[in-house]
Amino acid sequence: MILTLNGSPRSFEADNFTVATLLDALGLASKPVVVELDREPVFPADYAATDVRDGASVEIVTIAAGG
Repeated sequence: MILTLNGSPRSFEADNFTVATLLDALGLASKPVVVELDREPVFPADYAATDVRDGASVEIVTIAAGG
């Protein structure tokens, strides 16, 4: 599977993902993030049920506290 991840092509061994499994594969499962899939926001409650298909465009922004 090839995805465009934050503007760069990236290949994965899996044939399919959900947003939750993609975040897990990227080591971001336990971090606060904002996800956009093909220019549509994905709510955290929907991560496990939202499929990511080959060729999809995914934007992931991590949220960090600071001052």
